Amino acid sequence: MLTTDTEKAALCEFLACQRACVRAILADLDETSLRKSVLPSGWSPLGLVEHLGYAERHWFQEVFRGAAEPLPWPDDNTPLITSRSPAQVFGFYSDQCRISDAIIAGASLAAAPVARHPEEPLASQTTDLRRIVLHVIEETARHAGHLDVVRELIDGRTGLGPR
Repeated sequence: MLTTDTEKAALCEFLACQRACVRAILADLDETSLRKSVLPSGWSPLGLVEHLGYAERHWFQEVFRGAAEPLPWPDDNTPLITSRSPAQVFGFYSDQCRISDAIIAGASLAAAPVARHPEEPLASQTTDLRRIVLHVIEETARHAGHLDVVRELIDGRTGLGPR
């Protein structure tokens, strides 16, 4: 039988693994490659990492907790591209993940969020912390797959990451 503590540990393990995949896929790319857009939609790998930081912030701070830590820069609303340095972006992502982990550790998986995502169907699918964690695992894994493909297009490398 799965206990709540065992379930939370499993969810946190899968979330940490997907985050590690994102970092590993991009680990040794230079700044030019991190900023390179190789798909028609125009996003860059670095912009996608920043987006993942915003996603962590949105789901665990804005939606679940109801309030977010201030951004380290003005919100320039440039989705999936960024003018910030790799160190700033990866630092932001790490900081948001650390804050998310602390929020998860301090709450019950059954706890309801204070706020609500503004769009359906996500709003009705994320009714407790468990479902928010599952959504962030899903979103991180989806974007890790995008990054994996883009990495192959940039330099031919595949199979990067812990899995």
